[in-house]
Amino acid sequence: MSKRAPGTSSVVAFLTGATGRIICQWVHTPYHDGRKEPLISSQANGIGKLNENSLHFALKRWYARPGDRLEAPVGPFLVDIVRDDLLIEIQTGNFCSIRDKLRRLAEEHRVLLVYPIAQEKYIVKLTAARDEIISRRKSPKKGCVTDLFDELVRMPTLIQHPNFILETAIIREEEVRCDDGQGSWRRKGVSILNQELTEVLCTERFERGEDFLALLPPDLGTPFTNRELAEGTGMRIRTARRMTYCLRKMDIIEKVGTRGRAYLFDVAGEN
Repeated sequence: MSKRAPGTSSVVAFLTGATGRIICQWVHTPYHDGRKEPLISSQANGIGKLNENSLHFALKRWYARPGDRLEAPVGPFLVDIVRDDLLIEIQTGNFCSIRDKLRRLAEEHRVLLVYPIAQEKYIVKLTAARDEIISRRKSPKKGCVTDLFDELVRMPTLIQHPNFILETAIIREEEVRCDDGQGSWRRKGVSILNQELTEVLCTERFERGEDFLALLPPDLGTPFTNRELAEGTGMRIRTARRMTYCLRKMDIIEKVGTRGRAYLFDVAGEN
């Protein structure tokens, strides 16, 4: 597993008129190597909309290098970034929708899947007319790299393919919501309009199953239970169960018994 922390960040700002109406949204996103390019969208009657999620678009620009081809055709697929024989796909949603595509591409190409995780998120809420900011607050939720197992559970064995690489991008983001009554009942009808990249804090790369062992707490005893893993990392017990499921599918850990009603796990070949 490799980890790196870039030193430059994006700037997100809103240009407003005299009445407070949002006229234009600017997202200044640095490239991976520090170059900067403004990503601009505008709309006379409210926040501008891109054809793709702003977070996805900004991360694609952040990862791009000179000479890369963006949204390029590879066989029957469109790939976010093509860099010689390396194909880079950025997935901000669940892995089910991209799983088969990745497997087919990995048969003939090296594939890097980038999955962003928000360590820090600010929630911006707009009026139903989308022309005024009602509030801006910091979300109490803090994401961490182990959150990737909530999605990796959908394709845990793909990391074993020699052409496949997984990278998490730990980010700060803003989530734009609208109080329009059309959203989930869990958010009391508030819709999510967009996610916007504020800063890429660091990335962590996993090139083989063994790299995930670095995510186990150094003081975790062996054998261990899912609850002990959750307590040692601060993750939810559900995520801990998904993590051990994934690591078992990769043949990195194995069940070695039970303690009461709980399964016991150990690193494969060490018990």
